Amino acid sequence: QVQLVESGGGLVQAGGSLRLSCAASGTIFRISTMGWYRQAPGNQRELVAAVTSGGSTNYADSVKGRFTISRDNAKNTVYLQMNSLKPEDTAVYYCHLERTYYMAYWGQGTEVTVSS
Repeated sequence: QVQLVESGGGLVQAGGSLRLSCAASGTIFRISTMGWYRQAPGNQRELVAAVTSGGSTNYADSVKGRFTISRDNAKNTVYLQMNSLKPEDTAVYYCHLERTYYMAYWGQGTEVTVSS
């Protein structure tokens, strides 16, 4: 069984930085693709960044060059380092684990607010 718990969200001024963490319980973390998604009020949930079990990464164009996703398999944890934050980055950020299409899990989310 899998439980995902996000932390690290908060209020930050434009241009600042935050690091989000997602700790996973269970035994399938290291063989799973991990992702960060976000959803702003009135918007659809969108992929921000993902990292596969093999270490390949993918980023949304809007965050490329500013955000970095990484994973620590020994700690069953995935991180999202967010630099040069903009007000348009304001959203609830969700951690996602996907082992297969039918074996996928979501965290509860952590709020990120970027003020101007």
